[in-house]
Amino acid sequence: MKAFMLVAAGSVLGLTIMSIQPAHAQATRTWVSGVGDDANPCSRTAPCKTFPGAISKTVAGGIISCLDPGGFGAVTITKSITIDCQGTFGGILASSTNGINVNGAGIIVTIRNLAIEGAPGTGLIGVNFINGAALHIENCVIFGFRSGSARGISFTPPAGAAGKLFVQDTVINDNGVAQTGGAIVVNPTGGGTANFTISRTHMTNNAFGVAVLGSGSNGVRGTIRDSVIAGSGNDGVISTTPGPALHVFVDNTALLNNAGNGARSVGGASLIVFSRSTVTGNQTGVVANNGGLMSSYRNNFINDNIGSDGVPPITLTQN
Repeated sequence: MKAFMLVAAGSVLGLTIMSIQPAHAQATRTWVSGVGDDANPCSRTAPCKTFPGAISKTVAGGIISCLDPGGFGAVTITKSITIDCQGTFGGILASSTNGINVNGAGIIVTIRNLAIEGAPGTGLIGVNFINGAALHIENCVIFGFRSGSARGISFTPPAGAAGKLFVQDTVINDNGVAQTGGAIVVNPTGGGTANFTISRTHMTNNAFGVAVLGSGSNGVRGTIRDSVIAGSGNDGVISTTPGPALHVFVDNTALLNNAGNGARSVGGASLIVFSRSTVTGNQTGVVANNGGLMSSYRNNFINDNIGSDGVPPITLTQN
């Protein structure tokens, strides 16, 4: 009898201990699947259904991977994380919302091998960076964001932040409405600063290609390299500021058939520098307004634009 009572007591104690354990500890790598379930622990053998379901079970600095094709839902990221769907199709369909929000002081986020789509007529922003240390977007397709802010990528570090944006091997198509939005908009707010690098990226049929705005910033410095910006409804590249310095370097990049200017620099603190680039088929090639500066290493092709090639950029010395 005593033996039975001891066993029973031990069983009750064991059940009590089990009951206070967390249902699922956070893992360094989690998984999503088109046939998963967010009630699962997001392991490889029991994957989750959505990115929001997986992110709560992934440790800061961890990785969310995709097991098989699926649409995994819009997500807000507030901690360092990597989402990578290499080897399969991973998608986000954003209806009347943003595809991905990044909003956490000091976080580093990598988005890799994803298709991020705005639902027809309702998608707002593909990737919306509000706060963080760095955002990496690699080998993605971002398209169809044509409502509200209407941006493929919006990069707006806040006051006191110095955000870094890296976009490479990515296609950004069909974003923006009339004079609003476009492929990539860099616009620090409240005195924030930004540093961006765009490489091997195609931006076609957007309202603007790359828009660098300095109205609320302490300055922006960026590079566009080995890329194509074509068929924009307005300017291919625009840099405009009433004061803080904006420096944009365009290297080995084609600005083609944009309905506005190939590139436009506006304001005395705005500088666009060209090297090894082609500017052709635009309404106007290159334009500098209100004291904006445009410089060239004299190794570019700026010709055969529809209205005019624009004012030749200031020549820089090649070292």
